[in-house]
Amino acid sequence: MAGWWSIEVLHGEFSAFRWQEQHDDALIEAALTNGATDGAWHAERWGVVFEICFGDDQQWDRFRSLPAVRAALDSVPDPVTGLLIYRGRGGTAGTRTPRRPRPAPGAEAISLPEPQPMLQLDLTGTSSAPMASGVCGQCRAG
Repeated sequence: MAGWWSIEVLHGEFSAFRWQEQHDDALIEAALTNGATDGAWHAERWGVVFEICFGDDQQWDRFRSLPAVRAALDSVPDPVTGLLIYRGRGGTAGTRTPRRPRPAPGAEAISLPEPQPMLQLDLTGTSSAPMASGVCGQCRAG
């Protein structure tokens, strides 16, 4: 079954555009020689997306295991969080209209407990015991 695959590369230590310039020829050649039926590069403000369509999953697996492809993916600008590989079209391939908000979950309808009155302490009151040398009469050892 034919399917699209996406490779997203985000900016990192250096620009993802520079990474694309260095590896696009090798990736395109590897894709075409391993059965890709379609492909496209997309430049986004956060990086680049390489979308490839293969006739079946075995073609994708062969493409993905090629040394040139592995070397390109190992050299992305941010090797920890800057590489996303997944089935389907990537980047902004979806609709351009914002998603409609979903209904609130049922738990939001639960009533909350009534607020309790706050405890108030009067710290401005004075003690009836006389103070001597900075210590109140109730605290003196005696």
